[in-house]
Amino acid sequence: MTSNQLPITVGNRHNDERGIITFNNEFDASQIKRIYTIENHSTEFLRGWQGHSIESRWFAVMKGKFKIGMILFDDINELKPDTKIDWFEIEEGNLDYLYFPPKHLSCIQALEPNSKLLVLCNYAIGEVQDEIRYPVEFFDRK
Repeated sequence: MTSNQLPITVGNRHNDERGIITFNNEFDASQIKRIYTIENHSTEFLRGWQGHSIESRWFAVMKGKFKIGMILFDDINELKPDTKIDWFEIEEGNLDYLYFPPKHLSCIQALEPNSKLLVLCNYAIGEVQDEIRYPVEFFDRK
């Protein structure tokens, strides 16, 4: 799978006199072992680059809107500053999930104040040592 083929599992919402239900009946959560949220302190802040060789991540926006950069790698030691970056925008509303398979780095930017991102992981804390980090300035933003 290349980063241009990342699946987004599309959710939906129902609104009636009782209120709103946001759902994603197509998302299979059976692999999930850990859940956390991210709220960047400003829309100027870039949280990145971080990734994993064997772990997967799923991102869903709980509030607001996010821009998420993705870099695919085969060998983490061969990444260069001009490595291709794919950018995705996801927003609240339908509980869509953006899937990041193993061998990807991510960079996360809130596009609206007070945005909140839900992150799901398929490994528990300490289960594997798989964290890869690069300074946000290392890659050219394209």
